[in-house]
Amino acid sequence: MNLETIIQSTVSAELKNIAQKVFKGQRITQEEGIALYEKGELGFLGSLANFVREKLHGNKTYFNRNFHIEPTNICIYNCEFCSYKRNFGEEGAWEFSVDEMLDMVKEYDDKAITEVHIVGGVHPKRDLHYYGNILKQIKAHRPNLHIKAFTAVELEFMIKKAGYSIEEGLIKLKEYGLDSIPGGGAEIFNKEIREEVCGAKSTTDIWLEIHETAHKVGIPSNATILYGHIEAYKHRIDHMNRLRELQDRTGGFNTYIPLKFRKANNHLSYLGEVSTEEDLRNYAVSRIFLDNIPHLKGYWPMIGKQTTQIALSFGVDDIDGTIDDTTKIYSMAGVEDQTPNMNTESLVQLIKDVKRIPIERDTLYNEVKIY
Repeated sequence: MNLETIIQSTVSAELKNIAQKVFKGQRITQEEGIALYEKGELGFLGSLANFVREKLHGNKTYFNRNFHIEPTNICIYNCEFCSYKRNFGEEGAWEFSVDEMLDMVKEYDDKAITEVHIVGGVHPKRDLHYYGNILKQIKAHRPNLHIKAFTAVELEFMIKKAGYSIEEGLIKLKEYGLDSIPGGGAEIFNKEIREEVCGAKSTTDIWLEIHETAHKVGIPSNATILYGHIEAYKHRIDHMNRLRELQDRTGGFNTYIPLKFRKANNHLSYLGEVSTEEDLRNYAVSRIFLDNIPHLKGYWPMIGKQTTQIALSFGVDDIDGTIDDTTKIYSMAGVEDQTPNMNTESLVQLIKDVKRIPIERDTLYNEVKIY
């Protein structure tokens, strides 16, 4: 779609100027990002985001073959939005042993899985060496399996508990077998909003420091935001701007993943949930604003399969992976699909049904197979 076709959908000179900047490959400002959220009609935003998406990736849409291990949902924190955390002895709590987690890996011995994603609660008794032993055993059993593990919140605690600096701890985990870091725990960077929804957990500065240090020592990572709760558009833009500035310094982020607040079984349930239209608006503005993070992920277990398909026209080029019903984080928060599981054929068909090209990738976006 050309510029004239896109700007015909708006009468605002301000939005036309933003569209012209995007077409020229120029960076938009925070004020312009807020204007897109507040004033951009959905069709205009989708067209502009799709232009950026196709400039970067054409019709390619990425997925991978992955499964999750969630070592425990016992956690020292009490985040207002969390439906997942349990205390010791509480109904629904779990804490898998190293052997149990290794058995989970062995269940995929005869399957073409390329990634294991390991995240969970911040367990008060488990440090870097405990989790490092898990990584070491996984690598010994299946050396080529990419281990993407531990949010910055988990990392801060386990590294500190083991007596290391952040850099020392990340280097040690890399030696144990850590390949990359997921983007969880970012939530929202604004200090006041963060204080209200997850005040006790790692600060914004710590989250950013951990990811910047990871990039420095050769560990790539992802980035997230939790949206749709008490934040405003300006807080989302501030959040993305801090990521954009960090990416300018390191280039270490692979993908950005907006995570939707889900209302079931948590202290913010009274807020309800934002609409699908707001989901699409958020994806579109994210793609337009984050000009230096190559990929934008629509996490299908969180938003559902149909919204995922629509999001592929609103800037999204990645939909995560097969999952195989191995994560409970969003099912416990009330998503419609309580058993998140799609085989490769289903993912390929989901993508083809909206006229995109399915690309199986590895964690670092090397292409494995074109369908």
